Amino acid sequence: MIYLDSAATAPPRREVLEAMWPLLTGGFGNPSSRHSVGEAAARALESAREAAASVLGCRPAEIIFTSGGTEADNLAVKGLALAGLDRLSGAAGNGRAPHVVSTAVEHPAVLESLEYLRRRHGFTVTLLPVDAAGRVDPAEAAAALTPATVLCSVMYANNEVGTVQPIREIAAHCRAAAVPFHTDAVQAGGWLDLDVTGLGVDALSLSGHKLGAPKGTGLLYLRGATALEPLLHGGGQERGRRSGTENVAAAVGMATALVLAAAEREGGAGRAAALRDRLIDAVLHRVRGARLTGHRTERLPGHASFCFPGTSGEAVLLELERAGVLCSSGSACAAGSDEPSAVLTAMGLDRETAQTAVRFTFTAALGEREIDQAAEAVAGAVAAVGRLGGSHAAGVAPVTLGA
Repeated sequence: MIYLDSAATAPPRREVLEAMWPLLTGGFGNPSSRHSVGEAAARALESAREAAASVLGCRPAEIIFTSGGTEADNLAVKGLALAGLDRLSGAAGNGRAPHVVSTAVEHPAVLESLEYLRRRHGFTVTLLPVDAAGRVDPAEAAAALTPATVLCSVMYANNEVGTVQPIREIAAHCRAAAVPFHTDAVQAGGWLDLDVTGLGVDALSLSGHKLGAPKGTGLLYLRGATALEPLLHGGGQERGRRSGTENVAAAVGMATALVLAAAEREGGAGRAAALRDRLIDAVLHRVRGARLTGHRTERLPGHASFCFPGTSGEAVLLELERAGVLCSSGSACAAGSDEPSAVLTAMGLDRETAQTAVRFTFTAALGEREIDQAAEAVAGAVAAVGRLGGSHAAGVAPVTLGA
């Protein structure tokens, strides 16, 4: 089996599981308890916070552990936007509706949070367009900011097509306008620079299961005294920003995976980018009509995504699985939907082409042999689906892999 779906869930790291195990057994205490077992858990939690902060270049107090990227996105988008209502209250608001800026290619965790704010709290929402490669123009982001804007949220790298956004430039525009800036960095974790000072972000979301930690782990970085309305109320854990007894083992797993990924990033990203380009070149050369989606160079290292016009993306996936290659048709969070990808249609693809999408994502541990086998399997799968689909399906051109 060749696993090419790491953007959905990366394989768990043994070091992470070993770091978590003691907290699930002898160190199971509640970190709020004032006895030896509870205090040991509290120390483990704070050590995890310090480790995560060391990767992000922030203070430990600026780390909020969550149950994953979706919760981190919800907490950032809703929490920052609702906290911004205070700034617009009274005469200062001049009767303006609160406003949020984001993009048309965000993860559903962000887009659905924005829809909630619009529907339940009267926010207006501007979704910035993207170009054919899925990139936002920073100048358009700057032009969208108004005196009523309380938040701008732009993802660091796209989960479906791998395109990396110019978030430093966008964050600079937001800073000049005194607008908090959040980035969904779930896919960027382990691949791209996460130094929050250099990025200029006020909030950043990460998910552990993209890094080799178990599902249900994540964090939100929140700069200093940035105002945040909590979504969970109760015992005041996480400095009042996320109540509920902390999942210490999950926090340790998240931090361990983040530290390991950061240590491997420089060499791993280069290796993965070379494998990515090898796969892209082989598929584009071998499968006639194949279309790369996303930016050719400004994309995640371990991410290659295509459309195969004249086929069905889901049918190609089934053929690939029969050949021992596991991948996906786009966002794992939209699996099973008959609707075309909103990301691809925002990039200008028609509905029929968007429904032929297939995504290949992998870690740096993969080798050239697996990449070549995957490319051969792609060519065979597209050809098989094409024979079933008729004369309009994509064809296959011969190529010598590894040449």
